[in-house]
Amino acid sequence: MNMKNMIKPISHLLANISQPARLQILLAIGEGEACVCHLETLLGYRQAYISQHLMALRKIGLLDTRREGRYVFYRLQDQKLLDLMRAAGHVAGISPGELDQLISTNPLPQCCCPDCVSKTNNEIMLKEDGLL
Repeated sequence: MNMKNMIKPISHLLANISQPARLQILLAIGEGEACVCHLETLLGYRQAYISQHLMALRKIGLLDTRREGRYVFYRLQDQKLLDLMRAAGHVAGISPGELDQLISTNPLPQCCCPDCVSKTNNEIMLKEDGLL
């Protein structure tokens, strides 16, 4: 394989994740998974805007999905994408700790999806029992 053919997929990947909203989405999904309503609550973007970016990220093979009722949960197809983002952050002068703070897998109480609601309810019960 010549250099041009090797560089093309890397260029394609970087071009597709370079938009700030897509980077935010990938960091918000992080090591876990998130539904559109979770991302909407966390990032403050409209559902349609997030869905467009999710569709593009899914189309190039960066995201997998899981359906639960009417909710679709997105997760990174390859966790090495987070390593790439950490390396890019390092080159851009962002400390690994700062970038890791942006990688969110915590449920949001404002999010109405079953995943967030069940995790939030579990946290409430643990706090009431003095275990958290």
